[in-house]
Amino acid sequence: MKKQKGFSLIELLIVVAIILIIAAIAIPNLLRSKMAANESSAVGSLRTINTAEVTYANAYPTVGYSATLANLGGTAAACAGATFASSALACLIDQNLATGTKSGFNFTEAGTGGPPAVQYTTLATPTVLGQTGQRAFCSDQSGVIYALQGAACTVTTGTAL
Repeated sequence: MKKQKGFSLIELLIVVAIILIIAAIAIPNLLRSKMAANESSAVGSLRTINTAEVTYANAYPTVGYSATLANLGGTAAACAGATFASSALACLIDQNLATGTKSGFNFTEAGTGGPPAVQYTTLATPTVLGQTGQRAFCSDQSGVIYALQGAACTVTTGTAL
């Protein structure tokens, strides 16, 4: 009688069980690292917005700070070769950020006072709390970025980073 070569059913089940155990350990760590990357991107985007707001206010002193994120952005056609297209589309931030959604976070911005607007507040909240991020971030004309765990951030309730 010839002996058959190959793996028995028990051996295959053991290998599958080991793979499932490794996956059960690795997937939560992968999700946590993705949330950390999204949060890091949100903080970087807030820094970009703060820099763009200062540039915008200097370029358009009669307007002051921008009223919306869309004012800081611009289309590729409008921004081609332009340093500052207009106060409505200043071409200071990329179009993805200007639309208000980037890397699992929603961004909102509002300039207040004036004209010229002398204050602004920018908020970054996770698209899905617990999946795309654990913390919300915010900033204002001071340039300080604040964070708050699990709730909408304000400069009075957040912790400075």
